[in-house]
Amino acid sequence: MSSRRIVVAALPTAALLVVAGVAFAVDRRTITVSMPLGTSILLAAALVGVVTIVVAMWRAQVRRASSRAAQAALQSAAAEHRRFLDRLDHELKNPITAIRAAVAVSDAATPQLAAIDAQTTRMARLVGDLRKLGELQTAPMERIPVDPGAIVTDVAATIRDTHAREIRVTLPSAPWPLPAVVGDPDLLFTAVHNVVANAVKYSDPGDAVEIRGIERSGRIVLEVADTGRGIPAADVPSVLQELARGSNARDRPGSGLGLALVRTIVDRHDGTVSVDSHEGRGTRVSIELPVGTA
Repeated sequence: MSSRRIVVAALPTAALLVVAGVAFAVDRRTITVSMPLGTSILLAAALVGVVTIVVAMWRAQVRRASSRAAQAALQSAAAEHRRFLDRLDHELKNPITAIRAAVAVSDAATPQLAAIDAQTTRMARLVGDLRKLGELQTAPMERIPVDPGAIVTDVAATIRDTHAREIRVTLPSAPWPLPAVVGDPDLLFTAVHNVVANAVKYSDPGDAVEIRGIERSGRIVLEVADTGRGIPAADVPSVLQELARGSNARDRPGSGLGLALVRTIVDRHDGTVSVDSHEGRGTRVSIELPVGTA
């Protein structure tokens, strides 16, 4: 606290002393102060008040400093993470391209070359997804009113066409359809599409896949639920992280970046993603976005 603030805070105490008729006796060595008992109590209360103000202001300054430090640390970590993704993309892209080119011009058709081609294709896809993830964290984003019901309908139609699977859609209709959210329609489509595609990938043709939408407390909640294989309980806390996959998903192709992309997109729209799953019973992924208009 500055000295000016301390002086201002102490003024009421000084005034109290004057009004209360405090007597001072000064000689060469000592200062004697005498006052009535009631005045002593008032003085003590005033001093406690001043100390309380000083401590409260100090604590507020500490909280502000801690908040700024935490924010700076998060920004630094995010920047370092983006630099790592950029370096990884740069270091892997050229070797992968060279290997794939060498395999393509080879006259020998062997299982070994086929395996090399399959793995380099997978690595190329992984590098592309990592690049996309890094770009999503910083790229300019369109912010316009978006109809979440239309996004869900378009995603369901796309999945039906590409995977020949039935997707049940449950959305509120007139007179109270889902209100608009503010964001980038292409990114929101990608987020919902990734979640639904995951549900299809890790379920069998006879399993149910459903998309539900509701409005709750000023937020849009989109749920993608399936009755597929589910995720082991130990893996659920990490499935939204980069390169994370369920331990029972090794037989299905994937980079482990699909849900990480979803999380990044939803974060940039001031939303949240949560996963609830039971192995052998199914999975529910919930995307929450704030209602709003541009």
